[in-house]
Amino acid sequence: MKTKQLPQEWKEVQLGEVLDYEQPTNYIVSNDKYSDEYETPVLTAGKSFILGYTNEKEGVYNKLPVIIFDDFTTSSKFVTFQFKVKSSAMKLLTPKTKDVDLKFIFLLMQTLKFDYTTHKRYYLSKYQYLKIPLPSLQTQKAIVSILEKAEQLKEKRKQTIEYLDDYLKSVFYEMFLKKKFEIKNIEEVASKEKNSIKAGPFGSSLKKEFYTDGGYKIYGQEQVIRDDLSYGDYYIDENRYRKLESCKIKEGDILISLVGSFGYISIVPKDFEPGIINPRLMKITLDKKKVNPIFFKKLLLSNKVKQQIKDSSHGGTMDIVNVGIIKKIKIPLPPIELQQKFALIVEHVEKLREKQKTSLVEIEQLSNVLIQKAFLGELV
Repeated sequence: MKTKQLPQEWKEVQLGEVLDYEQPTNYIVSNDKYSDEYETPVLTAGKSFILGYTNEKEGVYNKLPVIIFDDFTTSSKFVTFQFKVKSSAMKLLTPKTKDVDLKFIFLLMQTLKFDYTTHKRYYLSKYQYLKIPLPSLQTQKAIVSILEKAEQLKEKRKQTIEYLDDYLKSVFYEMFLKKKFEIKNIEEVASKEKNSIKAGPFGSSLKKEFYTDGGYKIYGQEQVIRDDLSYGDYYIDENRYRKLESCKIKEGDILISLVGSFGYISIVPKDFEPGIINPRLMKITLDKKKVNPIFFKKLLLSNKVKQQIKDSSHGGTMDIVNVGIIKKIKIPLPPIELQQKFALIVEHVEKLREKQKTSLVEIEQLSNVLIQKAFLGELV
Protein backbone atom coordinates (compact mmCIF):
# COMPACT_ATOMS: atom_id res chain seq x y z
CA MET A 1 0.00 0.00 0.00
CA LYS A 2 1.42 3.35 -1.07
CA THR A 3 1.42 5.66 1.96
CA LYS A 4 3.61 8.61 0.90
CA GLN A 5 2.36 12.17 1.33
CA LEU A 6 -0.48 11.22 3.67
CA PRO A 7 -2.23 13.98 5.62
CA GLN A 8 -0.54 14.76 8.92
CA GLU A 9 -3.28 13.22 11.09
CA TRP A 10 -2.99 9.86 9.33
CA LYS A 11 -0.64 7.16 10.63
CA GLU A 12 0.87 3.97 9.25
CA VAL A 13 0.06 0.73 11.08
CA GLN A 14 0.29 -3.00 10.53
CA LEU A 15 -2.97 -4.88 9.98
CA GLY A 16 -2.24 -7.01 13.03
CA GLU A 17 -2.15 -3.89 15.18
CA VAL A 18 -5.77 -3.03 14.41
CA LEU A 19 -7.33 -6.46 13.82
CA ASP A 20 -7.92 -9.38 16.14
CA TYR A 21 -8.14 -12.83 14.58
CA GLU A 22 -9.96 -15.97 15.59
CA GLN A 23 -9.58 -19.49 14.25
CA PRO A 24 -12.92 -20.80 12.87
CA THR A 25 -12.66 -24.23 14.53
CA ASN A 26 -15.72 -23.74 16.74
CA TYR A 27 -17.93 -22.73 13.80
CA ILE A 28 -17.22 -25.47 11.24
CA VAL A 29 -20.35 -27.19 9.93
CA SER A 30 -20.64 -30.87 10.85
CA ASN A 31 -22.10 -32.09 7.55
CA ASP A 32 -22.77 -30.77 4.08
CA LYS A 33 -26.42 -31.78 3.80
CA TYR A 34 -27.47 -28.26 2.85
CA SER A 35 -30.98 -27.10 1.97
CA ASP A 36 -32.53 -23.78 1.01
CA GLU A 37 -35.20 -24.55 3.61
CA TYR A 38 -32.65 -24.13 6.42
CA GLU A 39 -31.75 -20.76 7.92
CA THR A 40 -28.03 -20.61 8.67
CA PRO A 41 -25.67 -19.97 5.72
CA VAL A 42 -22.40 -21.87 5.43
CA LEU A 43 -19.67 -19.54 4.16
CA THR A 44 -16.35 -19.61 2.42
CA ALA A 45 -14.13 -16.58 1.78
CA GLY A 46 -13.75 -17.62 -1.87
CA LYS A 47 -15.89 -16.81 -4.91
CA SER A 48 -18.74 -19.16 -3.93
CA PHE A 49 -19.23 -17.31 -0.60
CA ILE A 50 -22.51 -19.00 0.43
CA LEU A 51 -22.10 -22.75 -0.08
CA GLY A 52 -25.56 -23.62 1.22
CA TYR A 53 -27.74 -23.49 4.32
CA THR A 54 -27.65 -25.71 7.39
CA ASN A 55 -30.08 -26.44 10.22
CA GLU A 56 -27.29 -26.82 12.79
CA LYS A 57 -27.90 -24.65 15.85
CA GLU A 58 -24.61 -25.03 17.72
CA GLY A 59 -21.43 -23.13 16.83
CA VAL A 60 -23.09 -20.33 14.88
CA TYR A 61 -20.83 -17.27 14.58
CA ASN A 62 -22.57 -14.08 15.77
CA LYS A 63 -19.84 -11.53 16.65
CA LEU A 64 -20.73 -9.13 13.89
CA PRO A 65 -19.65 -7.50 11.69
CA VAL A 66 -16.64 -9.63 10.77
CA ILE A 67 -14.19 -10.12 7.91
CA ILE A 68 -13.75 -13.73 6.83
CA PHE A 69 -10.27 -14.14 5.37
CA ASP A 70 -9.13 -17.05 3.18
CA ASP A 71 -5.78 -18.07 4.64
CA PHE A 72 -4.52 -19.50 1.34
CA THR A 73 -5.74 -17.00 -1.28
CA THR A 74 -6.03 -13.87 0.96
CA SER A 75 -9.49 -13.15 -0.51
CA SER A 76 -11.98 -11.77 2.00
CA LYS A 77 -15.67 -11.06 2.59
CA PHE A 78 -17.40 -8.53 4.86
CA VAL A 79 -20.20 -10.30 6.75
CA THR A 80 -23.04 -8.78 8.77
CA PHE A 81 -25.17 -11.89 9.40
CA GLN A 82 -24.81 -15.05 11.50
CA PHE A 83 -23.19 -18.06 9.82
CA LYS A 84 -21.19 -21.26 10.04
CA VAL A 85 -18.07 -22.06 7.97
CA LYS A 86 -17.00 -24.91 5.72
CA SER A 87 -13.41 -25.40 6.86
CA SER A 88 -10.56 -24.13 9.01
CA ALA A 89 -8.76 -22.53 6.05
CA MET A 90 -9.69 -19.00 7.11
CA LYS A 91 -9.38 -16.37 9.81
CA LEU A 92 -12.22 -14.38 11.40
CA LEU A 93 -11.10 -10.76 11.71
CA THR A 94 -12.59 -8.14 14.04
CA PRO A 95 -11.40 -4.71 15.30
CA LYS A 96 -9.00 -4.59 18.24
CA THR A 97 -10.20 -1.18 19.38
CA LYS A 98 -13.16 1.16 19.02
CA ASP A 99 -11.01 3.50 16.92
CA VAL A 100 -11.26 1.20 13.90
CA ASP A 101 -14.13 0.99 11.41
CA LEU A 102 -14.06 -2.61 10.16
CA LYS A 103 -15.66 -1.77 6.81
CA PHE A 104 -12.88 0.78 6.19
CA ILE A 105 -10.25 -1.91 6.83
CA PHE A 106 -12.09 -4.37 4.57
CA LEU A 107 -12.29 -1.89 1.68
CA LEU A 108 -8.64 -1.04 2.12
CA MET A 109 -7.70 -4.75 2.11
CA GLN A 110 -9.23 -5.09 -1.36
CA THR A 111 -6.54 -2.74 -2.69
CA LEU A 112 -3.55 -4.56 -1.19
CA LYS A 113 -1.16 -6.30 -3.57
CA PHE A 114 -0.10 -9.68 -2.25
CA ASP A 115 1.61 -12.70 -3.83
CA TYR A 116 -0.22 -15.85 -2.72
CA THR A 117 1.22 -18.28 -5.29
CA THR A 118 2.90 -20.42 -2.62
CA HIS A 119 0.34 -22.78 -1.10
CA LYS A 120 0.49 -21.98 2.61
CA ARG A 121 -1.39 -20.11 5.29
CA TYR A 122 -0.61 -16.40 5.06
CA TYR A 123 -2.37 -14.38 7.74
CA LEU A 124 -0.11 -15.07 10.72
CA SER A 125 3.07 -15.51 8.70
CA LYS A 126 2.90 -12.44 6.47
CA TYR A 127 -0.45 -10.76 5.88
CA GLN A 128 -0.93 -9.30 9.37
CA TYR A 129 2.37 -7.45 8.99
CA LEU A 130 1.29 -5.52 5.92
CA LYS A 131 1.32 -1.77 6.53
CA ILE A 132 -1.75 0.35 5.87
CA PRO A 133 -2.62 4.05 6.23
CA LEU A 134 -5.08 4.78 9.02
CA PRO A 135 -6.91 8.11 9.58
CA SER A 136 -9.14 9.05 12.50
CA LEU A 137 -12.33 7.07 13.07
CA GLN A 138 -14.40 10.00 11.83
CA THR A 139 -12.44 10.09 8.57
CA GLN A 140 -12.70 6.31 8.22
CA LYS A 141 -16.48 6.50 8.50
CA ALA A 142 -16.66 9.39 6.00
CA ILE A 143 -14.61 7.42 3.46
CA VAL A 144 -16.75 4.33 3.95
CA SER A 145 -19.92 6.38 3.42
CA ILE A 146 -18.65 7.77 0.10
CA LEU A 147 -17.42 4.40 -1.19
CA GLU A 148 -20.64 2.67 -0.15
CA LYS A 149 -22.68 5.16 -2.18
CA ALA A 150 -20.60 4.32 -5.25
CA GLU A 151 -21.11 0.61 -4.52
CA GLN A 152 -24.87 1.13 -4.19
CA LEU A 153 -24.94 2.81 -7.61
CA LYS A 154 -23.11 -0.19 -9.11
CA GLU A 155 -25.56 -2.60 -7.50
CA LYS A 156 -28.53 -0.61 -8.87
CA ARG A 157 -27.12 -0.84 -12.40
CA LYS A 158 -26.53 -4.59 -11.99
CA GLN A 159 -30.05 -5.08 -10.66
CA THR A 160 -31.52 -3.13 -13.57
CA ILE A 161 -29.64 -5.36 -16.03
CA GLU A 162 -30.96 -8.43 -14.20
CA TYR A 163 -34.50 -7.03 -14.27
CA LEU A 164 -34.26 -6.47 -18.03
CA ASP A 165 -33.04 -10.05 -18.54
CA ASP A 166 -35.88 -11.38 -16.39
CA TYR A 167 -38.36 -9.22 -18.29
CA LEU A 168 -37.29 -10.74 -21.62
CA LYS A 169 -37.57 -14.25 -20.20
CA SER A 170 -41.05 -13.44 -18.96
CA VAL A 171 -42.14 -11.95 -22.29
CA PHE A 172 -40.75 -14.94 -24.19
CA TYR A 173 -42.57 -17.37 -21.89
CA GLU A 174 -45.88 -15.53 -22.18
CA MET A 175 -45.67 -15.17 -25.97
CA PHE A 176 -44.40 -18.60 -26.92
CA LEU A 177 -44.07 -21.22 -24.18
CA LYS A 178 -47.53 -20.90 -22.60
CA LYS A 179 -49.25 -21.39 -25.95
CA LYS A 180 -49.39 -24.29 -28.37
CA PHE A 181 -47.91 -23.91 -31.84
CA GLU A 182 -46.96 -26.19 -34.68
CA ILE A 183 -43.90 -28.31 -33.80
CA LYS A 184 -40.97 -28.64 -36.21
CA ASN A 185 -37.47 -30.07 -36.13
CA ILE A 186 -34.69 -27.51 -36.46
CA GLU A 187 -33.75 -29.23 -39.70
CA GLU A 188 -37.18 -28.33 -41.08
CA VAL A 189 -36.82 -24.60 -40.39
CA ALA A 190 -33.29 -24.29 -41.76
CA SER A 191 -32.67 -22.90 -45.21
CA LYS A 192 -32.98 -25.43 -48.04
CA GLU A 193 -29.63 -24.37 -49.45
CA LYS A 194 -26.68 -26.74 -49.15
CA ASN A 195 -24.69 -26.74 -45.87
CA SER A 196 -27.32 -24.73 -43.99
CA ILE A 197 -26.50 -26.73 -40.83
CA LYS A 198 -22.82 -27.50 -40.58
CA ALA A 199 -19.91 -27.75 -38.15
CA GLY A 200 -16.50 -26.27 -38.86
CA PRO A 201 -13.87 -28.22 -40.83
CA PHE A 202 -12.07 -31.12 -39.15
CA GLY A 203 -8.81 -32.79 -40.02
CA SER A 204 -5.94 -31.17 -41.85
CA SER A 205 -7.91 -28.57 -43.82
CA LEU A 206 -7.52 -25.81 -41.18
CA LYS A 207 -4.07 -26.11 -39.61
CA LYS A 208 -2.42 -23.19 -37.86
CA GLU A 209 0.24 -23.02 -40.57
CA PHE A 210 -2.53 -21.91 -42.96
CA TYR A 211 -3.23 -18.79 -40.87
CA THR A 212 -2.37 -15.43 -42.42
CA ASP A 213 -2.15 -11.80 -41.28
CA GLY A 214 -5.28 -10.87 -43.19
CA GLY A 215 -7.89 -12.13 -45.62
CA TYR A 216 -10.90 -14.15 -44.47
CA LYS A 217 -11.60 -14.39 -40.77
CA ILE A 218 -11.73 -17.62 -38.75
CA TYR A 219 -14.54 -17.55 -36.20
CA GLY A 220 -14.28 -19.72 -33.09
CA GLN A 221 -15.52 -20.17 -29.56
CA GLU A 222 -13.80 -17.05 -28.25
CA GLN A 223 -16.06 -14.82 -30.34
CA VAL A 224 -19.27 -16.69 -29.47
CA ILE A 225 -18.48 -16.88 -25.75
CA ARG A 226 -18.00 -13.11 -25.76
CA ASP A 227 -20.96 -12.71 -28.14
CA ASP A 228 -18.68 -10.33 -30.04
CA LEU A 229 -17.76 -11.41 -33.57
CA SER A 230 -15.44 -8.42 -34.01
CA TYR A 231 -13.04 -9.97 -31.49
CA GLY A 232 -10.03 -12.00 -32.67
CA ASP A 233 -7.61 -11.79 -35.57
CA TYR A 234 -7.10 -15.24 -37.11
CA TYR A 235 -7.34 -15.30 -40.89
CA ILE A 236 -6.84 -17.50 -43.96
CA ASP A 237 -6.11 -16.48 -47.54
CA GLU A 238 -8.64 -16.56 -50.40
CA ASN A 239 -7.40 -19.88 -51.77
CA ARG A 240 -7.96 -21.66 -48.44
CA TYR A 241 -11.31 -19.86 -48.01
CA ARG A 242 -12.56 -21.18 -51.37
CA LYS A 243 -11.67 -24.73 -50.31
CA LEU A 244 -13.63 -24.28 -47.06
CA GLU A 245 -16.49 -22.24 -48.49
CA SER A 246 -19.06 -24.72 -47.15
CA CYS A 247 -18.17 -23.39 -43.67
CA LYS A 248 -18.61 -19.71 -44.49
CA ILE A 249 -21.04 -17.59 -42.50
CA LYS A 250 -23.77 -15.20 -43.59
CA GLU A 251 -25.71 -12.37 -41.98
CA GLY A 252 -28.35 -13.78 -39.65
CA ASP A 253 -26.65 -17.17 -39.25
CA ILE A 254 -26.80 -18.75 -35.80
CA LEU A 255 -23.39 -19.76 -34.43
CA ILE A 256 -23.32 -22.38 -31.66
CA SER A 257 -20.37 -23.46 -29.54
CA LEU A 258 -19.87 -27.24 -29.73
CA VAL A 259 -17.19 -27.59 -27.05
CA GLY A 260 -18.04 -27.09 -23.39
CA SER A 261 -21.44 -26.44 -21.85
CA PHE A 262 -24.16 -25.62 -24.38
CA GLY A 263 -25.34 -22.06 -24.08
CA TYR A 264 -22.97 -19.91 -26.10
CA ILE A 265 -24.84 -18.66 -29.17
CA SER A 266 -24.34 -15.66 -31.46
CA ILE A 267 -26.19 -14.17 -34.41
CA VAL A 268 -24.02 -13.01 -37.31
CA PRO A 269 -24.60 -9.21 -37.61
CA LYS A 270 -24.81 -7.08 -40.75
CA ASP A 271 -21.27 -5.71 -40.46
CA PHE A 272 -19.42 -9.02 -40.04
CA GLU A 273 -16.11 -9.80 -41.73
CA PRO A 274 -16.41 -12.55 -44.37
CA GLY A 275 -15.00 -15.80 -43.06
CA ILE A 276 -15.53 -19.37 -41.89
CA ILE A 277 -16.21 -21.19 -38.62
CA ASN A 278 -13.60 -23.42 -37.01
CA PRO A 279 -14.25 -26.99 -35.71
CA ARG A 280 -15.45 -25.70 -32.34
CA LEU A 281 -18.53 -24.05 -33.87
CA MET A 282 -21.52 -25.00 -35.92
CA LYS A 283 -23.70 -22.69 -37.98
CA ILE A 284 -27.40 -22.72 -38.81
CA THR A 285 -28.69 -20.73 -41.78
CA LEU A 286 -32.41 -20.26 -41.14
CA ASP A 287 -35.30 -19.99 -43.54
CA LYS A 288 -36.14 -16.42 -42.53
CA LYS A 289 -39.64 -16.72 -43.96
CA LYS A 290 -40.28 -19.22 -41.17
CA VAL A 291 -37.95 -18.19 -38.35
CA ASN A 292 -36.61 -14.92 -36.98
CA PRO A 293 -32.97 -15.33 -35.78
CA ILE A 294 -33.52 -13.34 -32.55
CA PHE A 295 -36.52 -15.49 -31.64
CA PHE A 296 -34.57 -18.63 -32.57
CA LYS A 297 -31.60 -17.73 -30.35
CA LYS A 298 -33.86 -17.19 -27.33
CA LEU A 299 -35.61 -20.47 -28.09
CA LEU A 300 -32.33 -22.40 -28.15
CA LEU A 301 -31.46 -20.97 -24.73
CA SER A 302 -34.81 -21.93 -23.21
CA ASN A 303 -34.95 -24.68 -20.60
CA LYS A 304 -37.20 -26.84 -22.81
CA VAL A 305 -34.65 -26.96 -25.63
CA LYS A 306 -31.72 -27.42 -23.24
CA GLN A 307 -33.49 -30.41 -21.70
CA GLN A 308 -34.00 -31.95 -25.14
CA ILE A 309 -30.30 -31.57 -25.86
CA LYS A 310 -29.39 -33.13 -22.54
CA ASP A 311 -31.76 -36.05 -23.16
CA SER A 312 -30.32 -36.53 -26.65
CA SER A 313 -26.80 -36.72 -25.25
CA HIS A 314 -27.53 -40.26 -23.99
CA GLY A 315 -28.05 -39.14 -20.41
CA GLY A 316 -24.63 -37.54 -20.33
CA THR A 317 -23.80 -33.87 -20.10
CA MET A 318 -24.56 -31.01 -22.42
CA ASP A 319 -20.84 -30.79 -23.14
CA ILE A 320 -21.51 -33.25 -25.99
CA VAL A 321 -23.39 -31.37 -28.71
CA ASN A 322 -23.19 -32.15 -32.41
CA VAL A 323 -24.95 -31.35 -35.67
CA GLY A 324 -26.98 -34.56 -35.59
CA ILE A 325 -28.44 -33.72 -32.18
CA ILE A 326 -29.26 -30.12 -33.12
CA LYS A 327 -31.00 -31.08 -36.36
CA LYS A 328 -33.53 -33.26 -34.56
CA ILE A 329 -34.40 -30.84 -31.75
CA LYS A 330 -38.14 -30.07 -31.78
CA ILE A 331 -39.23 -26.45 -31.49
CA PRO A 332 -42.55 -24.59 -31.51
CA LEU A 333 -43.07 -22.54 -34.67
CA PRO A 334 -45.30 -19.53 -34.01
CA PRO A 335 -46.35 -17.19 -36.85
CA ILE A 336 -43.41 -15.19 -38.20
CA GLU A 337 -45.26 -11.94 -37.41
CA LEU A 338 -45.31 -12.86 -33.71
CA GLN A 339 -41.62 -13.75 -33.82
CA GLN A 340 -40.81 -10.40 -35.40
CA LYS A 341 -42.84 -8.58 -32.76
CA PHE A 342 -40.75 -10.29 -30.09
CA ALA A 343 -37.54 -9.40 -31.97
CA LEU A 344 -38.49 -5.71 -31.83
CA ILE A 345 -39.02 -5.98 -28.06
CA VAL A 346 -35.60 -7.64 -27.69
CA GLU A 347 -33.89 -4.92 -29.72
CA HIS A 348 -35.49 -2.22 -27.56
CA VAL A 349 -34.56 -3.96 -24.30
CA GLU A 350 -31.00 -4.60 -25.54
CA LYS A 351 -30.54 -0.88 -26.17
CA LEU A 352 -31.63 -0.16 -22.59
CA ARG A 353 -29.34 -2.93 -21.36
CA GLU A 354 -26.34 -1.49 -23.21
CA LYS A 355 -26.99 1.93 -21.65
CA GLN A 356 -27.00 0.33 -18.21
CA LYS A 357 -23.79 -1.60 -18.96
CA THR A 358 -22.07 1.58 -20.17
CA SER A 359 -23.21 3.40 -17.04
CA LEU A 360 -21.95 0.51 -14.89
CA VAL A 361 -18.50 0.69 -16.48
CA GLU A 362 -18.38 4.46 -15.89
CA ILE A 363 -19.40 4.03 -12.25
CA GLU A 364 -16.79 1.30 -11.75
CA GLN A 365 -14.11 3.57 -13.18
CA LEU A 366 -15.23 6.39 -10.89
CA SER A 367 -15.27 4.01 -7.94
CA ASN A 368 -11.69 2.94 -8.66
CA VAL A 369 -10.59 6.57 -8.72
CA LEU A 370 -12.40 7.23 -5.43
CA ILE A 371 -10.75 4.20 -3.81
CA GLN A 372 -7.28 5.31 -4.90
CA LYS A 373 -7.87 8.82 -3.59
CA ALA A 374 -9.50 7.59 -0.38
CA PHE A 375 -6.53 5.58 0.82
CA LEU A 376 -4.04 8.28 -0.14
CA GLY A 377 -5.89 10.76 2.04
CA GLU A 378 -7.12 12.81 -0.93
CA LEU A 379 -10.87 12.14 -0.66
CA VAL A 380 -11.86 13.73 2.65
